[in-house]
Amino acid sequence: MKKLIVFIAFLSLTSCNIDRSPYDSKESDDILTDASGIQTITLGNYALLKGNAEGRGFFNNLYRVGEYAGDNIDISGTTSDQFFYYYNYRSIKTNTRSNTIWSTGYKAIVGCNRVISKTTEGQNPETDHLIGENYFLRAYIYFSLVNVFGRPYNQGVGNPGVPLKTSDNVHELPPRATVGAIYEQVISDLKKAEQLMSLDKKNIYASREAAQALLSRVYLYMENNDSAIQYADKVISSGKYILLSTAELPTYATKKPENNTETIFAFKYNLDGDYTDGWNTIGSMYVNIQNVGWGEMYPSSTYLDLINEHPEDARLKFISPKYTNPAIPSVYWVQKENNTSGAVTYNYKYQPIFQQSGNTFFTWNGVSYQVQTEVTPYKTNYYFINSGGTKTYVYLDNDMEKRNGYPKFYVLKCSMQESIPQLWSPVILRLAEMYLNRAEAYAKKGNSTSALADVNTIRTRAGIPIYTSLPPGQTALDIVLKERRLELAFEAHRKYDVFRNKQDLNRNYPGTHLNGTNPFYTVPHTHNRIIEYIPEQQIQIQTNLVQNPD
Repeated sequence: MKKLIVFIAFLSLTSCNIDRSPYDSKESDDILTDASGIQTITLGNYALLKGNAEGRGFFNNLYRVGEYAGDNIDISGTTSDQFFYYYNYRSIKTNTRSNTIWSTGYKAIVGCNRVISKTTEGQNPETDHLIGENYFLRAYIYFSLVNVFGRPYNQGVGNPGVPLKTSDNVHELPPRATVGAIYEQVISDLKKAEQLMSLDKKNIYASREAAQALLSRVYLYMENNDSAIQYADKVISSGKYILLSTAELPTYATKKPENNTETIFAFKYNLDGDYTDGWNTIGSMYVNIQNVGWGEMYPSSTYLDLINEHPEDARLKFISPKYTNPAIPSVYWVQKENNTSGAVTYNYKYQPIFQQSGNTFFTWNGVSYQVQTEVTPYKTNYYFINSGGTKTYVYLDNDMEKRNGYPKFYVLKCSMQESIPQLWSPVILRLAEMYLNRAEAYAKKGNSTSALADVNTIRTRAGIPIYTSLPPGQTALDIVLKERRLELAFEAHRKYDVFRNKQDLNRNYPGTHLNGTNPFYTVPHTHNRIIEYIPEQQIQIQTNLVQNPD
């Protein structure tokens, strides 16, 4: 009993000091005899998944797979951190980050299974809700694992997924189930969670609407478009969530999750217990702020081109250029070149400008070029024409500080919660995604009008012009995926959005992903490396696991 009291007093959702070792069966069975014990184990499951703000735990590693392997970021140098293998698609079987995703995920699954299998439903709403939270967490883990280690659903439901374990017996080691079987379990768990959860808890805990929101995403990945629309509708029509205003949107990351009307579910990180100095956080790679953070990972040039289509876009404020001091008015652009070995490279070019006879010029490689203007309905573009008659578009701005030749465009989307540098509570589900899920499903059903209406809701909030019709040469799906990239950038969606739509990933932009021999300029959606290897350490422990192909 003394040990039980210590556990209950010591364990909390916001603490990073909990004992993350699995409970032994006798202790857990004793704890599960009352509501406080059920809550204790449930909070332990949350804690395993969220880890802490300093980069440990399930989510912190999961995030790096989804975001670094997309096309929204570039890394300005090499690193010994094994997240680099996600970024350059040179996966290794001994990646400790992948092993953490796997091992921590299954620890939490066992914890969820223990609550689910040993707690009786129907005692009271509070207990039912706790059971429902465990169903939700188990579904979230399985959905995450099958997307990291298994191929997209629409590439074959019979492909190997991950082991499907629904018991709390730690000695039971099932082989890999199929992708289809894992998705069936995820759907079943989320519908059960939706049924059991009825309380109005804060958005740092699972809720009925969180289950519905995740169901919308899962069905979208399955291309079950009617159900994706149905569950997005449920969340949107619940009235519990409100999109932040245009003015508030750039401050999204600075708010506590509980104070954010748009957040459906988030892992809450606190200054006390989850944060030390900020240097190992997700945000620390994106920005050095108040002298905290590495600031070595920046938006890709293709993402910058996209977000700069509308300079008034509120989401552009998530990007903070680090200008030189004093300011040096300049032009910059991305130049496609060949390195000394003949390989294609993409490099940023910055050149100071000067005025002559009322016109703007710059000098490059000993030749002066005039900066010319092109007025469009939404902004003024700038370009120059080289000696061969080729038009090259440029940006007219001030020069920037650089790292290894990469301009420091800092990303502010993962930092400054409560004005603390690099403190951030990761948003797992939010209302904007529901509109975009519904829009994509409508687009795939051929309902362009409804798809554009949902996209326009997001664009109106961003403060940019809406679509009145499909632009020439673009489909409704093109429009939706473009808006999804803009809205959900740096939230670990992009890799999955590309490959589940059977699109190839275009990485023809500056970044160290193009270093070395045979780099991936384009990653085909059929390539073996769009999924990670099963961690070698797990195969050594569990010999019935079949490795993903090389």
